Amino acid sequence: MVHLRTPEEIDLMARAGAIIGDLLAVVPTRIRPGVTTGELDTFCEEFIRSHDGAVPAFKGLYGFPGAVCISVNEEVVHGIPSSERTVGEGDILSIDVGVRLDGWCADSAWTFAVGEISAEAQHLMKVTEESLYAAVEAAVKGNHVGDIGVAVMGAVEGTGYGIIRDLVGHGIGRDVHEEPQVPNVGRAGQGPLLREGMVLAIEPMLSAGTPAIKTLSDGWTVIPQDGSLSAHFEHTVAVTAEGPRVLTMARAEATEARLSGTA
Repeated sequence: MVHLRTPEEIDLMARAGAIIGDLLAVVPTRIRPGVTTGELDTFCEEFIRSHDGAVPAFKGLYGFPGAVCISVNEEVVHGIPSSERTVGEGDILSIDVGVRLDGWCADSAWTFAVGEISAEAQHLMKVTEESLYAAVEAAVKGNHVGDIGVAVMGAVEGTGYGIIRDLVGHGIGRDVHEEPQVPNVGRAGQGPLLREGMVLAIEPMLSAGTPAIKTLSDGWTVIPQDGSLSAHFEHTVAVTAEGPRVLTMARAEATEARLSGTA
């Protein structure tokens, strides 16, 4: 069932989203060679819980042990944070964050550089981020879910990168994962109609090689079958009468967008 949220409910989700936006704005100060993914997980959890009533939405979800997912280099999604996992110069890592606040959820992910990274890694991250914003622009009333996938495909076309097809975005609200599914590939005008009040987690995932994936023996971590470098960017987006509203901006960014009339 696809839920349509009221403007007031979307505002409540934006409160959870702002915590994520603020976290992802500050977490780069903690990302450096030698830090463990476990240390980053602890920082993220403490940051989330420092906001009254907010909890990490992923902790315990389907049995996931971390507060956030931290995926390094070839890992596409669902990397388990560990005190034994140290990141090094030239790595890239994605941090996927969910927050639940007053019964409402938001979800976002960003890929970060560890020190100086290769030109290939920089380009992969750039294209993946650009594909996210192209997809956000397609999340307008009267379009279809397929139009979001078309936007991702258009941004990636010609790069040689693989769009991960077996993992999808999703509706979000009272639960982290709701209907509809939001694939990163599609056909224009196909799939569920986008209606005012729908809230979607849009999350392009690209690999530098094959789009085919496999899950590692830990039962969580997903990588491309060829082990190629991967990137992941995600925002929670509401379909409103005024256009797409990104709910997972940092507070300062959201204020600037409102003042400029772009949110």
